[in-house]
Amino acid sequence: MDFKIDFTSQEITPYGGLILLKKMIDKSNLVKFLSTLPLPQPGSNRGFKAVNIIMSFMLSVWCGANRFSHTEITRQDNALKKIFDIALIPSSTTITRFFKKFSFKQNNETFSQVYSWFFSNLHFDNFTIDFDSSVITRYGNQEGAKKGYNPQKLGRNSQHPLMAFIDDCNMVANFWLRPGNTGASSNFLNFLEDTLSKLVGKKVGLLRADSGFFSDEIFTYLEKFKINYVIAAKFQTPLKRLIASATNWLYLAEGVEITETVLQCNNWKVARRIVIIRQKKSKRPKATGKTITLFGDEIDNGDYRYSCFVTSLDLPAATVWRSYRGRANAENRIKELKYDFGFDSFNMNEFYATEAALNFAILAYNLMSLFKHAVIKSDKFNMLSTLRFKLFNIGSFIIKKGNSKILKLSLDPKRRQWFLGLWDNSRQFTLPVKYE
Repeated sequence: MDFKIDFTSQEITPYGGLILLKKMIDKSNLVKFLSTLPLPQPGSNRGFKAVNIIMSFMLSVWCGANRFSHTEITRQDNALKKIFDIALIPSSTTITRFFKKFSFKQNNETFSQVYSWFFSNLHFDNFTIDFDSSVITRYGNQEGAKKGYNPQKLGRNSQHPLMAFIDDCNMVANFWLRPGNTGASSNFLNFLEDTLSKLVGKKVGLLRADSGFFSDEIFTYLEKFKINYVIAAKFQTPLKRLIASATNWLYLAEGVEITETVLQCNNWKVARRIVIIRQKKSKRPKATGKTITLFGDEIDNGDYRYSCFVTSLDLPAATVWRSYRGRANAENRIKELKYDFGFDSFNMNEFYATEAALNFAILAYNLMSLFKHAVIKSDKFNMLSTLRFKLFNIGSFIIKKGNSKILKLSLDPKRRQWFLGLWDNSRQFTLPVKYE
């Protein structure tokens, strides 16, 4: 069959499913809250309002933008602008110009309020918090792009952000951007105090971190404030000697054994509990092209590979190990931020401008996590890229009927009842939200 080409003036959007997210955002009063923040303001009456720029930026991220130039994806979508009540979406240069107005003081004042407001509306307690750092490779001369630990691109300049994740609800509780030559645990105690201030009124049940945070100063602080922790150990000489003399190994699974002891390094004032795991190398799973890490930080010692953790928990050693293994979820969240929310590609020459942009990308991430919990209500985890394919990318257009607007969705009849169920969830959304 031969086709002819014709055109329509009907305003059609490929993102009709985002109406569900918009309804949740309306019910959360997010826009009203953002308007109370000390945000940089336009220099003229014709300039874009700060809240308009922020919502446009996050909307572009949800639609698939992971670079500033990609934010143009939503500018010509008139139907989507009507869905989100945005009269005019700013250009990518307007968005970057807005972020360049942020300074250290501006970031501190703004995002302290953003995180505090967000988590004050979520009811959970006695939660598990994971601390992790990441490496973002930079290819230009951006501020803070320094040579440091970069396992993927050796010798390349990078930035070294520090993040706190709440495992119970798959959200980011805090974020600091740091130069690439900063150590993993550098300024960690200040970061921890800042994180706890943003989660005021909530109790930390367990703190987990990798060996980059293996420090007597950190252990002492956590013990002082009675925060339980499991932190991977650095394989320093005293610990290696301890492993060599370890006995009383208990069977966990085929080829996997566990024991525990106490360790007091030379600079420690107290001895601390150490849980040691070992696995026969002959029993490790094989994987072509990569090394499988079951335990986190490991060393090879003859026939076995070992992993060790220092902990304040008074629980069976096997339970401590299994508790730490859940920290892998933080690594997955970092990957999701990079792949779906442009975490490693929204960057500018100005350091604090980049930090501001990434904090708003994190807000977009947290709102999407809330959407998954409150609207989708599924036990199955879906990344944003999957949700775009399954839910958000629905061809749609808007019609008027009297004083009402109706969004017409091009959706298979078999899926319409499912979508209507999600629509009811979004309309019934209220704050605060309780996590169980």
